[in-house]
Amino acid sequence: MSYSHLQQRLADDGVNPVHAKALFGAIHRKLATELSEEADLLAPVQRWLTKESTPKLCQLEQVDATPSADGWTNKFLLQLEDGAEVESVLMGFPGRFTACLSTQVGCAMGCVFCATGQMGFSRHLSAGEIVAQAQHVQRHLMHTHGEKLRNIVMMGMGEPMHNFDATMEALDIITDTAGMKIAQPRVAVSTVGHVDGILKLARHPKRYSLAVSLHGSSNEERGKIMPINRKWPLDRLLDACREYSEIKRAKVFFAWTLIDGVNDSLDHAHQLAGLLKGMHAHVNLIPLNPTDDFSGKAPSAEKIDAFQQVLIDAGLPSTVRQRRGIDVAAGCGQLKAKRKKSS
Repeated sequence: MSYSHLQQRLADDGVNPVHAKALFGAIHRKLATELSEEADLLAPVQRWLTKESTPKLCQLEQVDATPSADGWTNKFLLQLEDGAEVESVLMGFPGRFTACLSTQVGCAMGCVFCATGQMGFSRHLSAGEIVAQAQHVQRHLMHTHGEKLRNIVMMGMGEPMHNFDATMEALDIITDTAGMKIAQPRVAVSTVGHVDGILKLARHPKRYSLAVSLHGSSNEERGKIMPINRKWPLDRLLDACREYSEIKRAKVFFAWTLIDGVNDSLDHAHQLAGLLKGMHAHVNLIPLNPTDDFSGKAPSAEKIDAFQQVLIDAGLPSTVRQRRGIDVAAGCGQLKAKRKKSS
């Protein structure tokens, strides 16, 4: 529950809503797993917690965890109360730690190179199930490094814009200053090009960053690897991105997964630069993280450098994203798929 929702629920149940602050803090700041053991909660709240009608904490069971050899990445496979499984990833970089969270069990978008897209869609996650992932990662980080999360990226399993309401509700809770208080600008919502969701995000009161997976500079090329392009082709997608940028006065981060022989040529780089000309944009170049059901591979470092140089020469800011956790199947959906195949 959001802080205001919790206040209202306490009031509706005859408990003074002033107790919401301590209870919300116990859940989201102290990360309590058993509220009955939380000593700072006063008797009226303790009595309310024992009632059968009182909502319970969302429980996730860790069924697998794979720390990477570099010590910076850890991937968690978490089981929900109905037995479904989702993945969350802790990524460490100098000076900051980031949690990558899932929004769905599986994904309906069907991107051919994505392990989650290859497994299909099962269901949406609730706001509580999304928040519980952030808490799980935060507990691990505090235990192992004594640090707090600084960034949240909604880039795990699923399409966040396809589960827009629950995703926004979860982020409202995660960014609340009474709880985990992750700063709004340090939250990124990723999409494969869900135009309706982008336009909703543009008008949402919170200032979350927008990350858009592009991967192709023509409708023909993009449609071959990203089926969503058939519903929302490039012109509509880029118009929505411009609208987001104008309303929020913020840049849009475009992700371009580099696949050897598919979208990594100098011609592709020039086409991409032309496509984004005049936009307040930043391109994240991502060498492909291989999956078992897709035959593609990442290009050489020389080809990646040449691709980026074209963007730089065109005045388009770009970054080659560090690949994290290749040894622990840290790409979206890979740990679940790997475990499923071995069972």
